[in-house]
Amino acid sequence: MSAKPIVIAGAGIGGLTAALTLHANGFPVIVLEGARELRALGVGINLLPHAVRELTELGLGEAVRAIAATPAVIDFYTADGSLLFREPRGIEGGYGYPQCSVHRGRLQMLLLEAVRSRLGSDAVRTDSAVTDFEETDRQVRVATRAGEFTAELFVGADGVHSMVRRRLHPGPDPLIWSGVRMFRGASHIRPFLDGRTMAIVKGPGGLELVTYPIGSGLVNWVLQVAEAEPGPLPGDANWNAPVDPTAVAAHMSDWRLDWLDPAELVARSAAVFEYPMVDREPLSRWGTRRITLLGDAAHPMYPVGANGGSQAILDARALADELAAGRGVAGYEARRIPETTAVVHANREMHAGDPRDLAQVTADYRRNTRADGSSR
Repeated sequence: MSAKPIVIAGAGIGGLTAALTLHANGFPVIVLEGARELRALGVGINLLPHAVRELTELGLGEAVRAIAATPAVIDFYTADGSLLFREPRGIEGGYGYPQCSVHRGRLQMLLLEAVRSRLGSDAVRTDSAVTDFEETDRQVRVATRAGEFTAELFVGADGVHSMVRRRLHPGPDPLIWSGVRMFRGASHIRPFLDGRTMAIVKGPGGLELVTYPIGSGLVNWVLQVAEAEPGPLPGDANWNAPVDPTAVAAHMSDWRLDWLDPAELVARSAAVFEYPMVDREPLSRWGTRRITLLGDAAHPMYPVGANGGSQAILDARALADELAAGRGVAGYEARRIPETTAVVHANREMHAGDPRDLAQVTADYRRNTRADGSSR
């Protein structure tokens, strides 16, 4: 095996999981992160059973479950409090592993600690944003603010605004807006109902509230506000911008839920942020012989399928498997591009569909979640 490491750009959930899976298969790894300090930022995400399986096989299953909630059911309501239907999730839904709802930052810190413990304290280099890279027949030269690295392979796991993707695909590759603005937060309130329920509430005019416990006394929520037809993302769209909680709560002022006060849910959030709901058209290839993409850099998708973070974890496992089997980047992309393209399209269909159609919601969830929790 070459002494040159695999270099990963980005110490998010996908990049850190990739470091762990590659290390478990005997590959040396360095992770480059632009931030000067990694902190437990963000709000909640869901890990579907197939992603929980991969983390369990990395020896992190108990640690993840200790910081997460494990929803047993998802309920769909109208804004007047009428229950449309419910669907079991995780173990209760017949899957081999639980679904875990967890604070994104706490999960990232757990993965970061595991990487530093297993790979060494210098495996993750902060304040090392990638500024350039160049591939040759034998290696990839990766330039950063902190110096230059020589890599056997280079993996761009640098998020939805990926610099690596832009360099690999310099042609038109716009973010495509669903027409929905998302407001997000996490509140210190008592978990609603039995504490193991996810809920989706459909309001008038395309309003939709998604909320669920994420452990540590927090309840995550996302309010989706439909504002326009799908199309190009406006140039003035806000990303991770703080907004007035009162204005957000006003969207739900006439809702009547006997198990939750939406205004309290918003008001008791430490902060409320705004994001556009976007994806990109799937690519037919991600990289080259020695360079590839992973996670949101490879396949940004709508967050309606609870599958963005999960797909990044599956990417990590597939990359390690294919490299260990000697099939390289080509094998990884041949395996993952069709799978992630199908999920991007499925999430678009789910977003456009009617949540009153139980059969469709169930079919979409099962299409995105292997029954045994597997990724294969």
